[in-house]
Amino acid sequence: MDALTLLLNRSSQPRLNEPAPSGDALENIMQAALRAPDHACLTPWRFVVCQGKGLNKLGSLFETSAIENDKSQKEIDRAPQLPLRAPMVIVAIAQYKEHEKVPRVEQIASASCGVMAMQMAAVAQGFNGMWRTGSYAQCPVVKSGLGMSEEDELVGFLYLGTPAFEPARKPERDTTAFFEHWS
Repeated sequence: MDALTLLLNRSSQPRLNEPAPSGDALENIMQAALRAPDHACLTPWRFVVCQGKGLNKLGSLFETSAIENDKSQKEIDRAPQLPLRAPMVIVAIAQYKEHEKVPRVEQIASASCGVMAMQMAAVAQGFNGMWRTGSYAQCPVVKSGLGMSEEDELVGFLYLGTPAFEPARKPERDTTAFFEHWS
C-alpha cells in the first residue's frame, strides 16, 4: 500500500479479531511510533503493549478505577471487559520532560503522532485499530496504576487486531471549510 493511499483512506476499525500483530509486523508498528516528530530528541513517550494476561491486567485497572470513582454497578461490571475488544491494546503515554524550547503540549503532540504512526503501520500490514480515550485516559487511578507522573499525559489506548470487516468509506470533506490560504 502506498503512503498516500494509506493516509487518504485512514479509518478506525472498532471490530478487531485475532490475530494481533506479532513478530516483524509488531516491530514495524513499534518502530513507526519511534519515528514521530520529536523536537530536541526528547523521546517523550512510553508505550505499554497489553496482550493476553496484560489485557486482563489493564481491565482490572479499569475496574479499580470504576469502583474508586463510584461508577454504577453496570459500569464496574463492564470495565474489565473493555480491553478485550481487541487482541492487543497499546497504551500511549506522553512522558513530559522539562525543556526550555519544547513545551508540554508539543511533547503530547509528539506522543500522539506516535499513535497515528502505529495505526498507519498496522493498516499497511493488513491489521487495523481504534484509538480510544474516554474517562479512563483521564483517571488518576489508571495513571497511577501505569506508573505515570502528574506531568505525564495518557494520550490514548490503541486497540489493534485484524479487522472483522471492511470499514465504510468516509466521505470526502471540502478542504475550503478547514483551510485558508495566506499569500
